[in-house]
Amino acid sequence: MARGNLILENIQVDSYANEGKSIAHSEGKVIFVKGGVPGDVVNIVIEKNKKDWMEGSVVRVIEASHDRIQPFCPHFGYCGGCQWQHMKYEMQLKYKQLAVEDTLERIGKIHIKEKLSIAGSEKDRHYRNKLEFTFCKSEWIRIEDWKNNPDQVKNAALGYHLPGAFDRVFDVKTCPLQPPLNDSIRLAIRNFTIAEGYEYFDLRKQTGDLRNLIIRITLTGEVMVVVVFSTSDDHKILKLMEFIKTKFPEITSLQYVINQKRNDTIYDLEVITYSGNDYVQEHLEDLKFKISAKSFFQTNTRQAEKLYQCVRDFAELDREDFVLDLYTGTGSIALFLARQCKKVVGVEQAEQAIDDARENAKLNNITNADFYQADISKISSQPFYADISSATKEQSNRSIVITDPPRAGMHPQVISELLQLAPDKIIYVSCNPATQARDLQFLAEQYSVEKIRPFDLFPQTHHVENIAELIKKL
Repeated sequence: MARGNLILENIQVDSYANEGKSIAHSEGKVIFVKGGVPGDVVNIVIEKNKKDWMEGSVVRVIEASHDRIQPFCPHFGYCGGCQWQHMKYEMQLKYKQLAVEDTLERIGKIHIKEKLSIAGSEKDRHYRNKLEFTFCKSEWIRIEDWKNNPDQVKNAALGYHLPGAFDRVFDVKTCPLQPPLNDSIRLAIRNFTIAEGYEYFDLRKQTGDLRNLIIRITLTGEVMVVVVFSTSDDHKILKLMEFIKTKFPEITSLQYVINQKRNDTIYDLEVITYSGNDYVQEHLEDLKFKISAKSFFQTNTRQAEKLYQCVRDFAELDREDFVLDLYTGTGSIALFLARQCKKVVGVEQAEQAIDDARENAKLNNITNADFYQADISKISSQPFYADISSATKEQSNRSIVITDPPRAGMHPQVISELLQLAPDKIIYVSCNPATQARDLQFLAEQYSVEKIRPFDLFPQTHHVENIAELIKKL
């Protein structure tokens, strides 16, 4: 806390605001509060003080709301992974539902005919199938911990970045977002590498032996571990990989990458398989998906399955229908729908994702799904567009477009292309209701929003997905 910061005492937290904050009022101003729960009475340190509003964080809870609970993770409060562990899960769902409806209706001025209740997660912890950790030469330690033990030595850290701090990493003792095997693997690697004298990465000097660790654990019981080295020393690489292989025989895919660039991405680097397969397999209903080290796959498998089922329900497919899946990624939604329609075409800009989609189509013996790598904002200039355009204009069948864009929403040119295609129905899957509301405004002239259903894929966070069904106006 900076010296001289204003502290407001005994402030009643009134309601919820977007992005995980809550709302209070003082001196005629709105306060956006981090760490509050509606119903709390708290002391707040003010971090921003503007003409009409303030922003601050809870420094003391005077009276706890009935909806406040004890966080279950020792890192909660400074780890950016979770924002809502201090709130009952049923209230998390309530505020996510309200956030979607408020964003679309009040801010976006979107008329929604039917609002279905949010689909909560089967598990509110141990739900993630993938986590990524950073090796850092010097761990970040909380000031209060330092004051309690000023003689402690800063050790190397294998953990997460502090929010907004690229060079500050705290050592993760446990992460309840993934099954416990994650902790066992990570801690064993940490202890072995420190004992053997491996140098963790210096994020400022760009030096060291070890850079990142990726762990995937699937519901099928398969486990992938990818170690990202910053050294090309064969002895160090093989020594660590052999330790992991011997210590954890349950690992079905053990791989490594040598990254000597300044950025952390591995998508332009070779992934080398040390033992086992170069993929793990996951199932959604009876569909099988191969997931490589570079593949995108929804991190909450059970909720992803429910979300895709909802997309299918909203689409109400007929055997003669044509489906265009924009931002198809690895083709998960496209393959989920393929057996209920005549033809599905998936389009995605990332070449690796399209390769995965085609591989998964073959794996499931699906022959009516085609996947194309292309810039979606320029889809009308692609050679395959003529077939899409003619299919959407066929009188004998309906045309349905699925769009699942990134957080930034759809590019304006994509919206223009959609309006020209004029499909009978659009199913819009969004991970950001704010950009979804913006895009729905542009589509509103030709389409009405029949219904929506929010989905919680990320319990303990403020993030929420939303599916909207749009019907072409007559």
